[in-house]
Amino acid sequence: MIVPGQRTPIVIATRPVDFRRGHAALAATVQNELGLDPHSGLTVVFRSKRLDRVKILVWDGSGLVLTYKRLDAGAFVWPRVKDGVMRLTRAQFEALFEGLDWRRVTPRRVRAPAAAD
Repeated sequence: MIVPGQRTPIVIATRPVDFRRGHAALAATVQNELGLDPHSGLTVVFRSKRLDRVKILVWDGSGLVLTYKRLDAGAFVWPRVKDGVMRLTRAQFEALFEGLDWRRVTPRRVRAPAAAD
């Protein structure tokens, strides 16, 4: 799996999108509907109307990468449907992608190491 970097912002677009959309249409959704820059290194997680599918759009510095996953059994755990986005930590994102309940992952802040003097 292509995963975002440790410090890359990760957001879920909380409204379901049409999963027939490709790279360009999803990037346009990020820019026009969510008010974010799809070429900023941001990772955007999209949900379908069916709860067992996810699309992830990432700018890797040279192009847009679109990842699609469908669970064989069960469903992804999604936040409530509303306008806008919801931010996730990397650990929450990884739990979501594995089909686990990401809400059980408690975010905690870890300080970046200070440079040696």
